[in-house]
Amino acid sequence: MNRNLKLLLLACAVAAALGGAKYFHIQELLRSSLAGIAGLGPWGPAAFISIYILACVLFIPGSILTLGAGVLFGVAWGSLYVSIASTVGATLAFLIGRYLAREAISRKMEGHSKFKAIDEAVAKEGWKIVGLVRLSPIFPFNLLNYAFGLTRVSLRDYILASWVGMMPGTVMYVYIGSLAGSLAGLGSQARSRTTGEWALYVVGLIATAAVTLYITRIARAALEKRTSA
Repeated sequence: MNRNLKLLLLACAVAAALGGAKYFHIQELLRSSLAGIAGLGPWGPAAFISIYILACVLFIPGSILTLGAGVLFGVAWGSLYVSIASTVGATLAFLIGRYLAREAISRKMEGHSKFKAIDEAVAKEGWKIVGLVRLSPIFPFNLLNYAFGLTRVSLRDYILASWVGMMPGTVMYVYIGSLAGSLAGLGSQARSRTTGEWALYVVGLIATAAVTLYITRIARAALEKRTSA
């Protein structure tokens, strides 16, 4: 497939997903889906995981699903299902980004030594960067899944670092969802933040600063190495 056509298809898919999410009131649809899952009995977890994976691939924010898992399945099982679904969804988006856009972007950037140096550095230290980014609440989850596919970070490092890095936030938000007591109560009432939430935000801010400084440092080192070679 022509590389420009690949990029065009990917751009169209992103635009369609974002536009569809706004037009079809996707958050209400997700609430309805959660209500339907509640009546599926033993098939509920499989349906939940499938919908969550689809949301990851289609750029649909999954916070309502994560909270809903706490209501439907409890903290332990809900965290497990969200962890599986978010990791699989993130991996599928990563692979789409890598095999639809990576080659085209690499060819366009062949003459840019800075891009190549940074790309090589990320390939060597990718698991650290992925892990720190996953801890940060600032970086958009769905967009990053595709963006990491454009780098040379290995699939193994990406999966492991994503799974570990997403776990604290997963457990916390599933727990918060479980406090709602019902799907109707998700996000419908004002409440003060728990100590755990504040702790998670602090960790996220620290991770944001750390990943920014770390990427800057390895990029500078890679550029100096390439320049002196």
